[in-house]
Amino acid sequence: MGSTNSCCVSSSPKLRRNAHSRLESYNPEPELSREDTGCNLQHISDRENVDELNMEYNPSDHPRASTIFLSKSQTDVELPSKNVREKRKSVFVNHHGSTRRKHSSCSTIFLDDNTVSQPNLKFTIKCVSLAIYYHIKNRDTDGGMRQDIFDEKLHPLSKSEVPSDYDRHDPEQKQIYRFVRTLFSAAQLTAECAIVTLVYLERLLTYAEIDIGPGNWKRIVLGAILLASKVWDDQAVWNVDYCQILKDITVEDMNELERQFLELLQFNINVPSSVYAKYYFDLRSLSETNSLSIPLEPLSRDKAQRLEAISRLCDDKYKDARRAAKKRSASVDNLVGLRWVPAILS
Repeated sequence: MGSTNSCCVSSSPKLRRNAHSRLESYNPEPELSREDTGCNLQHISDRENVDELNMEYNPSDHPRASTIFLSKSQTDVELPSKNVREKRKSVFVNHHGSTRRKHSSCSTIFLDDNTVSQPNLKFTIKCVSLAIYYHIKNRDTDGGMRQDIFDEKLHPLSKSEVPSDYDRHDPEQKQIYRFVRTLFSAAQLTAECAIVTLVYLERLLTYAEIDIGPGNWKRIVLGAILLASKVWDDQAVWNVDYCQILKDITVEDMNELERQFLELLQFNINVPSSVYAKYYFDLRSLSETNSLSIPLEPLSRDKAQRLEAISRLCDDKYKDARRAAKKRSASVDNLVGLRWVPAILS
């Protein structure tokens, strides 16, 4: 590692193992350099700069990069207005019919029960399911690289026979929602975990250069939920617990799914708060575009008292900060004993 001739073969641990196995029979001369041997592989210091440059365009790593699901959903919005209205009627999130708008009055105040620190669970799962739906519907035509661990034909989630055309028909949004809701309800996961799941999903698609489609979306979503539940929640769900939810899957399959998912993520499971907030607000934008109403809850007495306590606490902290700043400025004035004297230019 300390030698100047060392070079980085690949960022993936799996590819590094394969590359090392191929190079076992080759023993290079110690005195030859990379230029003499004609090696075109990058040095590790050169690769770090490339990774930092690419990270700026990866939405799961950089807060300024636009999320992939939001850009994919905008392709349908650009259609004529009549087609847009007809398509929105067919989306599952609007199956309840016309929603009644709630207005605040003197006796009742309605609040948006969905904040970045405490998202609404049902609303967040609907938005994440809708984002996955647009990922599948507007995927690239080339299909990207193939990963067998996510293929439902090779690794089925149930004992029932997988249809021969399993990878040709896109799932409906309500099918994706039922799958995600079942896992979150049975494992008692939080709404924040759903947002982290979407971050891991887009990070996987970017790092591994694969597309999510009808034949692999269930196992990709399952792997993202499995990893997000362990990283985010204090009391993580064990792999054997998911085997009790999905009766026909084995623990060995779950372990292999988690291991390869981590390898494809290059073991990058960090989610900065700025990236989390960006995904949250982009999900809200997605809900507004698809006429998905945010749940409004009436302001109760207990919630009003909590809001008043939080407001009083923030007000006290602000006043203390102003007093400290004023005190510091006064003490600095006392330390200055020299008078200002104008300069004389000759």
